[in-house]
Amino acid sequence: MKIKIILFSFSFFLVTGIGFAQKGDEPKSIINEKVAIKKYHNKEELERMQKGELLTLYVERIESLIETLPYISFATKPGITMSTLGIPNDKDNRKILDKKFESTKDFLEANHEFQKSILPYSDTNNLISAILFYEEIMKSLHEYSEFH
Repeated sequence: MKIKIILFSFSFFLVTGIGFAQKGDEPKSIINEKVAIKKYHNKEELERMQKGELLTLYVERIESLIETLPYISFATKPGITMSTLGIPNDKDNRKILDKKFESTKDFLEANHEFQKSILPYSDTNNLISAILFYEEIMKSLHEYSEFH
């Protein structure tokens, strides 16, 4: 009876280990899944918001653009993987993509700290204009994807 339990436990851990090992080989999206803008605004909506809300929107828009713009030759929306594009999903390419994700994350954290400290000094009307401009760029990116 003990041998059956030991063999069952060993088999269970072996199968579980293989299952987790395969997850690392799954293709990842080139564009971070979190970059989607949930809502676009008009000037009147933004003018009714508090400056703190505007600051949050501003930083979110910058992050979306940073996560998207460098990769428009591949994709403009999350979900496109290296495999989708015909790029081999091998160890070296996954390593490069992971390094890109880490570098972008580090940059966004540093940028967020900077924006958190400096951005409150900006003029509210300039913030509104910038948010509208960034949202127009994001809309244009979605239109761009329809051209190819």
